[in-house]
Amino acid sequence: MKTTFEMVAKTFQGLEDVLAEELRGLGAADVTPGKRMVSFRGDLEMMYRANMCCRTALRILKPFAHFTARDADELYDRVKEFDWSSLMTVDQTFSIDTVAFSDEFRHSQFVTYRVKDGIVDWFRDHLGDERRPRVRLEGADIMINVHISGRDVTLSLDSSGESLHKRGYRKAQTEAPINEVLAAGIILMSGWRGETPFVDPMCGSGTFLIEAALIAANINPGIFRSHFSFENWPDFDPDLLEEIYNDDSADRAVTVPIVGADISPRAIAIATENAKSAGVMQYLSLEVRPIAKWEQAPAPAGVLVTNPPYGKRIGADDMNALYSTIGTVLKHVFTGYHAWIIGYTDEYFNEIGLAPSQRVQLNNGGLDCELREYVIFEGSKRQFRAGGGAIKRERPERDARPSRPRKPVSDRNGDDSARRPYRPRKQYESDRADTPSTRPFRRRESEGEKTEKQERRPLNLSRLGRQPSIPESKEIVLRPAWRARRKKDNDDSNKS
Repeated sequence: MKTTFEMVAKTFQGLEDVLAEELRGLGAADVTPGKRMVSFRGDLEMMYRANMCCRTALRILKPFAHFTARDADELYDRVKEFDWSSLMTVDQTFSIDTVAFSDEFRHSQFVTYRVKDGIVDWFRDHLGDERRPRVRLEGADIMINVHISGRDVTLSLDSSGESLHKRGYRKAQTEAPINEVLAAGIILMSGWRGETPFVDPMCGSGTFLIEAALIAANINPGIFRSHFSFENWPDFDPDLLEEIYNDDSADRAVTVPIVGADISPRAIAIATENAKSAGVMQYLSLEVRPIAKWEQAPAPAGVLVTNPPYGKRIGADDMNALYSTIGTVLKHVFTGYHAWIIGYTDEYFNEIGLAPSQRVQLNNGGLDCELREYVIFEGSKRQFRAGGGAIKRERPERDARPSRPRKPVSDRNGDDSARRPYRPRKQYESDRADTPSTRPFRRRESEGEKTEKQERRPLNLSRLGRQPSIPESKEIVLRPAWRARRKKDNDDSNKS
């Protein structure tokens, strides 16, 4: 029997139920949404799948120690009691990320400092000769998460490494692009799964469109990642990850239009480059077109999702006129659509001139925003309802949501005869050599890419008067062949 353990998936406020539904669909047990997180149970395969498949998770944590501490000295003692050789070797590097909600522990940086001391002193006491693992602020082998609520302390291993919103396909970006996890969450919240046309008339760098194409084709967002932190753990199973990565049996054809436009030619060029990098350009239609120039929708009914300027980081000469134009276009062009718009102020929302059917509080780039749904219909609301139309889409109760049966990937102790045979990456490339690729090899993310809201970084020990011992930059080790970028990646798309 496979061993199961506790895990925690972190996400943005407002996306907890969406992430919980994703985890149930993967077969996770004891799924419980919380505040900006979802707890669940599963085995090693479930942890790999959560990292590879979840579109709305920021990172997957594996708790390994729970205890109480009244002050920093007791915290140090409890950390030092743990057998750290079970998680890392003296030759590996580590980093610590601390989140504290406590009157006893008000300074997260000091907590990080004491936890670091406890780990280092354990190795010094047990190995001698001043041998110890080294702190590495970025790109550490082992990433430790410390969560304190009151006096309750939880230590977890971060299985993801870099935040999972960093898919790896983004080559360039416009000003203030929407986070990939937030974009995917909004699309999933809308109920769109690729059955009807999808439109973003103000697409910017194309994040909504690319995430929609990945959803429609059922392509896992993790296939673009070059590395997960769990690959540095002692129990890492490369064969299991290989099978999960190569499994494309759930891929499906995209049969509906996914249409994007923007007033900026530069934005369309960037969106095109990103879509080609993601291998989904063949599913998209992009053009330079101002919102006021829309005269016809791609089809009589569909879903529209967009993130217009807020007037903060980017804006228009007349923001009120822009939102008024959005409302006019929705009413006269996108009849029959469900429009989902994320915005920042009621003043601009009011210019749309439509009553929203739903409102969801979200945070976008550090701004407290609101997502509003508008059901666009002809005639009066009474006539619409009399004809069987629904203004507000009913959502199933949490416990009543159907879960997709978990599809086993491997069972080395059982009969694999009925399962899909494993295909090495070279064979996988040969099988699809004559078709446009939608599953490129995992590639490293371009250097220098920054997000709007950086996650909390580990402690800079030098600011506390102690100079950390940080190794020189690691030499980049070439990935195995199955991780190399496919030579024929998206040839058809790049020629377009």
